[in-house]
Amino acid sequence: MRPWLLALALPALAVACERPVYFSFDTGHMGVAEQVAATLDKHQVPATFFLASEPTLEGGHSLDERWAPFWRRLAASGRHDFGSHTWAHDIWVADLADGAMRFRTQAGSQRPSWRQLDAAGYCAELRRVDFRFQQMTGRALDPLFRAPAGKTSPRLLAAAQACGFRHVGWSPAGFLGDELPSEQVSNAQLLQRALARIQPGDVLLAHLGIWDRREPWAPAVLEPLIVGLKAKGFCFARLREHPDYRSAWTP
Repeated sequence: MRPWLLALALPALAVACERPVYFSFDTGHMGVAEQVAATLDKHQVPATFFLASEPTLEGGHSLDERWAPFWRRLAASGRHDFGSHTWAHDIWVADLADGAMRFRTQAGSQRPSWRQLDAAGYCAELRRVDFRFQQMTGRALDPLFRAPAGKTSPRLLAAAQACGFRHVGWSPAGFLGDELPSEQVSNAQLLQRALARIQPGDVLLAHLGIWDRREPWAPAVLEPLIVGLKAKGFCFARLREHPDYRSAWTP
C-alpha cells in the first residue's frame, strides 16, 4: 500500500495536550455569557463553569428560566464541565465557636447581608445549584465547587468534601482581571499581562459579566487571549484532566 493510502487507512491519533491551561468562568450578570459561549465554540475551547443564582442585567437571576436554554445548550455540547458556586453567592467570613460558619451573602449589585450556616447548611447551598442544574439540563453537576471570592477554611472545605465537592481556586497568573475597574486597567493591559504571565497548568478565572467594569472583558480580551495562547504553544483542557482535580471523578 502506498504511504499516503496507509495514512488514510489508519485512525486519526489524538494529539496530546502537552502545555494545557484551564479556562474557568463564574456566573455574574450574564451580560457577556452568549459572547463567551460563542467564542469558546468558535475556537473549540473547553471550559469549566461555576454556577450561582446571581442577579442579571434583565432583572432576573442566572439560573432562572430565561437562562435555562443557555445552560442546556452548553451541557449538551459535551465540551465543558460545571460546578457549584453556592446558590446565593455566600462569601466565607469566619468559622464560629459553635461549629457554624459566618458568611456575607452578596452578588453583583446586591446589598450585602450576613448569615450563619453549619456544615449541613453549606452542603445544601452547594446541592441546591446541582438540583437546579439537573432541572435545566437533565445532568448533574461535576464534583467541583468554587467558593465565592475564593474564601475558604478547613471547616468549609471539609463540609463540601463530605457532600461530594472538591474546591477549585485559580492560579495567580490565571486571574484575568475582568473584575478590575476599566478606569484602572484597560482591556489591552489585561491581555498583555495575561499573555506574558500564564504558564502551563494554570487555572484561568473570568466571569460571565461584572457590574463594575465599563469596558466588557469578553469577547474583546477572550478571543485574542485564546489566539495568543495557541500561538505560544498552549492548549486547552477541562478540569477533569487537571492532575490536581481529576481524582474527584474517581468513585
